[in-house]
Amino acid sequence: MGRRLRVLDIGLGEGTQALRLARAGHQVTGLESDPALLDLVRGALEDEPEGIRERCRVMAGTGQDTGVHFLPGTFDVVLCHGPLTSARDPESTLAGLARVLDSGGLLSVVIPNVTARAMGPGLAGDWTAAQAALTEPGDEERWLRRETLEKLLSRIGAPLERWYGVDVFSRERADAPAADPAHPLDERLLATEERAGRQSPYRDIAALVHLFGVRQTRGAAAE
Repeated sequence: MGRRLRVLDIGLGEGTQALRLARAGHQVTGLESDPALLDLVRGALEDEPEGIRERCRVMAGTGQDTGVHFLPGTFDVVLCHGPLTSARDPESTLAGLARVLDSGGLLSVVIPNVTARAMGPGLAGDWTAAQAALTEPGDEERWLRRETLEKLLSRIGAPLERWYGVDVFSRERADAPAADPAHPLDERLLATEERAGRQSPYRDIAALVHLFGVRQTRGAAAE
């Protein structure tokens, strides 16, 4: 990335992303609402060198707490890879994330691809689940459509720059074997996934959608 970035990771989980970024030299702040996961990440940090520990700060909270903890323009990158689906008010949560981004900062959002949710059970041969998934998303899911989020990102001042599909061919199945560290994923699979995730129609049927919005210069009018 060329320079040290200030990164906010919403929904730390086990801290995989945060630790990778801190090891790469970036300043990372993580918010996590699950106390058990917070303890897990703090334990993992204790095993890291002092320099990495100093670059990674973890806190209790959710994406809706950014206005309490951080001033506007505090971060260069905000990651929200999953927690948006459980937010009480997704629009205000996203607006809060955009608020703490500096001008030109990157907002990275990953959501389920609700418009292609029949693909997983269909490929697994679960026709009952596939039929159920073919119904229109309910009101509680309708905002998860990529087109809806694209309009929302524009309104909050972080218009969509690009988007990708994630897990086009390698979507998880109930009968799939557990990952074996001794046998990493086939490089051909990774290369195929990366290429397919960049182009339609393949990215349109991926299990997940990854959107990137860029914070407008402060004071610029959002559409």
